[in-house]
Amino acid sequence: MDIDALSLNELKALRSKVDRAIVTYEERKKKEALAELEEMARRMGYPLADLLAMSAVKPRKTVAAKYANPADPAETWTGRGRKPKWVEAALASGKTLEDLTI
Repeated sequence: MDIDALSLNELKALRSKVDRAIVTYEERKKKEALAELEEMARRMGYPLADLLAMSAVKPRKTVAAKYANPADPAETWTGRGRKPKWVEAALASGKTLEDLTI
């Protein structure tokens, strides 16, 4: 096929066909991969859904704040991870974590 000889409309139609072919190819390959995984899981005696559920990321639990900035009570800290700058500043000024407790 000599694409240089095609008109603009013919090129656009060709591009549309190629885009559709790419999408259907990817969908077909994904279905084949899924069928292969299901078969492998079945041979091992497990439903694929059970195996996938084991690897699912579980949401983290929300931790309540323990400390609040006396100058701005909207700024809070749970006590986990790195200390916020306002906590470091308060500690440097002589306050203790107990002074910042909510």
